[in-house]
Amino acid sequence: MATEAVQAIYIWQGTDKNGNKTNGETPGNSQALVKAQLRKQGIVATRVKRKPKALFKKRKQKIKPMDVAVFTRQLATMMKAGIPLVQAFEIVGESLENASMRELVSKIRDDVAAGNNFADSIRKHPRYFDDLFCNLVESGEQSGALETMLDRLATYKEKSEALKAKIKKAMNYPIAVVLVAIIVTGILLVKVVPQFAETFSSFGADLPAFTLFVLGLSDLAIAHWWKALFLMVGLGFLYKEAMLKSRKFRETIERASLKLPIIGPILNNSCYARFTRTLATTFSAGVPLVDALESVAGAAGNVVYYKATRRVRDDVATGQQLGFSIRNTGLFPIMVTQMIGIGEESGSLDDMLDKCANYYEAEVDNAVSGLTALMEPIIMSVLGVLVGGLMIAMYLPIFQLGQVV
Repeated sequence: MATEAVQAIYIWQGTDKNGNKTNGETPGNSQALVKAQLRKQGIVATRVKRKPKALFKKRKQKIKPMDVAVFTRQLATMMKAGIPLVQAFEIVGESLENASMRELVSKIRDDVAAGNNFADSIRKHPRYFDDLFCNLVESGEQSGALETMLDRLATYKEKSEALKAKIKKAMNYPIAVVLVAIIVTGILLVKVVPQFAETFSSFGADLPAFTLFVLGLSDLAIAHWWKALFLMVGLGFLYKEAMLKSRKFRETIERASLKLPIIGPILNNSCYARFTRTLATTFSAGVPLVDALESVAGAAGNVVYYKATRRVRDDVATGQQLGFSIRNTGLFPIMVTQMIGIGEESGSLDDMLDKCANYYEAEVDNAVSGLTALMEPIIMSVLGVLVGGLMIAMYLPIFQLGQVV
C-alpha cells in the first residue's frame, strides 16, 4: 500500500472568472494537484510554487503551572454561571493568551465532547495535571459538585504558585548578587587593571604589596578567564543534571537546604504551608484522610517532609490520631500539631488546616520581604568593597609617587 504524501503549502498567483488578479495559499500534495484544485474554483493559476520553510521556527510557548491555575479559575467561574462543561471549555480556551494552553484545552474539550469524563481526559496529560488535580476533579464529578471542586483547586493552585514564586525570589536574589559581583570583578581585572599595569611599568619603583596582588590576579584572569567560564557553565550543567537524574544527590541538597541560615527557616515554613494547604484542600473535598496524606506527600516539595508524611500516613492507617502522628515526626512546630489536634476534636480539621496554611504563607511572605530589604545594602557593600578595593590598589602607587615628589 502506497504511503500518502504529506501535504505542503503552495503559494499561487492567477486570475479569477472575472479576469481579476488574485493570489493565495493552498495546501496540496503536489503542484499539479494544486493547479487542478484552483481550476475547479474558477481560478487560472499563472504561478504556483511551494512555500519555503521558515529559517527559524517560532518557539512554542511553555505551559506553566500558573496557566493551569488561570484555566481552572476561569472554568470554575463559567460552570458556576451555569454554562455547560464543553461550552465552558470553548469560552475559556478562546480567552487564554498562551497558544500551547489553548491547544491543550482544545484537546481536553474534544475528549469530553466525545463522551469521556473530565478526569479521564486530563489524566492523558500528566505533565500538566498531577494526581492530586485529577483525583479531586474525579471526586467532584462523582459527587455532582464539579464547579465547587474546581473553585477549591483554583484557590489551591493560585496559593501554591504564589508560595513557589516567593521561595524562588528568596533563593535567586543571593545567587544574582554573587554572579553580578563575579562579572564586575572579572571585567575590571581583564579590561581595566591591565591599563594601569602599563603605566606602572614606567615608574621604575617598587609597587605596594596590595597592588602587586591585584596585578597578579589580573594576569591570572587574563590567562585563564575562559577556563573559569567553562568551569562555571560546566558545574551549572552538572548540578542541573544531577538534580534531575540522581535521587541521592537531590535528597542531600534538599536536606542541606533546610539547615541553611536565613534561607532554611523560609524553606521550612513553606513546607508547613504546603503540607497544611494541600491537606486542607483534599480533606475538605471529601477525600479519605489516608488517601489525602498520600497526595500531601507527593506535593511536599522536599524529601524530608515527603518521608515524614509517608510515616504519618502509615501511622494514621493503623488507627493513630493525625495530630499525634505529626508530633512524632519531630519536624512540625507546636502550633501545627495543636491546631490539628483541636480540629480533630472539634470536627473542623479542614478549617484549622486552612488557618495554619494562611499563617505560614504570611510568614514566608514577610521573611522574603525582610530578606530582600536586607540584601539591598549587602549588595551595595559587596560591590563597593570589590570595585573600591581594586581602584585603591591601582591608585596606591600614584599616591606614593606624589608623596615622594
